[in-house]
Amino acid sequence: MTSQSTATLRSRYVEQTASDLEENRRRQQQLAERITVLKQEEALLTDILSLAERYEGFTDASRLPEQSQDEPVVTKTRRTPTENAARRPASARTAPAGGTAKTGAKGKSRRPLLGDLLMEMLGKHDGPRLAKELRDELLEKHPDRTPTPQVVRNTLESLVAKGRVQRHKQQRSVMYTLTKPGAAG
Repeated sequence: MTSQSTATLRSRYVEQTASDLEENRRRQQQLAERITVLKQEEALLTDILSLAERYEGFTDASRLPEQSQDEPVVTKTRRTPTENAARRPASARTAPAGGTAKTGAKGKSRRPLLGDLLMEMLGKHDGPRLAKELRDELLEKHPDRTPTPQVVRNTLESLVAKGRVQRHKQQRSVMYTLTKPGAAG
């Protein structure tokens, strides 16, 4: 091998390595940004869950106390813990028509969970479905439900982790099907 061909080969290796290093750093940056977004989504979802648990007792989960100011609804934020404990029996007797907080929790009058709706939709299709298709179908059949595409994907991935849904990858697409009853273990 001549010194010129060795120098050419070496320069190609250097160029390729520099290019690979640049691509690696670019991908690291993208992943760092994606992790930041996912952490923000996690914080938001945690807040939503916390709110859902806080207002679990309401008979209509879609109505928050701020939206029904004309009704005599007792909110936790307006009282100290001792006042809350002292007034709880009285508030149960003076609750608005439709029942007390206990009725909402025991009566299961809440709307179905997103995961249950997605599984129901998956069960109606023979083949794998994209998360986008499932979200579009959900928005069409349940206009009161407006989850973001990421929330739908997260819910589907949660169902995959529980073994209730299967994930299928086709090139760059991820599709989902309902797990066959005998396949879950």
